[in-house]
Amino acid sequence: MTSTAPLPLPSATEVAIVGAGPTGLALAVTLAEAGIDFVLLDRQAEGANTSRAAVVHARTLEVLDELDRSGALSAELIGRGIPVTRFQIRDGARPLARIPFDGLRTAHPYALLVPQYETEAVLLARLRALGGEVHRPYEVTSVTQDADGVTLTTATGETLRAAHAVGADGMHSAVREAAGIGFTGSAYGESFVLADVVMDWAPGSREVSLAFGAAGLTVVAPLPGGHYRIVATVAEARAEPGLDFVQGLLDQRVPGQATVRELVWSSRFRIHHRVADHYRAGRLLLAGDAAHVHSPAGGQGMNTGIQDAYALGRAFAAKELDGYEARRRPVALRVVALTDRMTRVATTRNPVLRTARNTLLPLLARVPALRRRLATELAELNYR
Repeated sequence: MTSTAPLPLPSATEVAIVGAGPTGLALAVTLAEAGIDFVLLDRQAEGANTSRAAVVHARTLEVLDELDRSGALSAELIGRGIPVTRFQIRDGARPLARIPFDGLRTAHPYALLVPQYETEAVLLARLRALGGEVHRPYEVTSVTQDADGVTLTTATGETLRAAHAVGADGMHSAVREAAGIGFTGSAYGESFVLADVVMDWAPGSREVSLAFGAAGLTVVAPLPGGHYRIVATVAEARAEPGLDFVQGLLDQRVPGQATVRELVWSSRFRIHHRVADHYRAGRLLLAGDAAHVHSPAGGQGMNTGIQDAYALGRAFAAKELDGYEARRRPVALRVVALTDRMTRVATTRNPVLRTARNTLLPLLARVPALRRRLATELAELNYR
């Protein structure tokens, strides 16, 4: 529901958080748990965001358990999603390798498939239970820092004074720009199509499929309500790809596997692989997509952002902000490298490399230690 009037901004706070997506919400919850005063701002009206992320990995569910020791927070989210215990890698319709999650050493040995808006709703409910709220719609247009603090100015002229400001405001972060922090990397040449559909899908709803192919990478993931999320690299696509386009894409990439019955929602977007040169400049800090963006292969973007937020919130509580970048930036570099390799291996057009990939992957997947290592990496359990 959209608020009839904006919640007034206070004049001052300890931590100003710009951006109320999953990263900003998780940081606000962490600060609220620690009793640290904050103001969380977002430029969108409530419910105006579009949902892209669709998987919550094991380490993120562990973070939710740490944010609510009763287990109610993770239980609420799990109840809204579909736990899936395997990723299946294919070359077109041909299975190459299965990556199982059910042997992981965690209380959550699976990937949880759930739309991003559900993750945000659960985090927001927790924030409100702790007495917090999102101030929206407030677009931050200016961020300036001095020796004593930070001043944020909104598009409508309000100002907020804070001891620190955190940019959780995405790839085009106003906070990162104000901090003068570089965002090193580049864009993929292809665009990415995202679609939620109702369809008959031969592999069924018990796995996430990553289909390799010269035409591009295609990910098919089950969602609640009988829906499937499709993410695919394409050379060019319309801004809102239609049902015929999505069906044709699946016919080409995973022949004979899919019959699309209904197109629920679709979009096209560009993806970069970039990491901020620093996560802190004085009193300005970065988290989530403001600090790192990468290919959606593996579904790790939102997860890495939520874990950034938890680490940063704990750093505020412990008064150890100097250690935040050292802990989290290497994680982002590793995630960006992994997802970039996955994307490039998946989409290679070199016939020799494709043959080698399709020969080696099934052999490597038979080695339990290698399967477990890849599952652990995807689940982000190495980043505890």
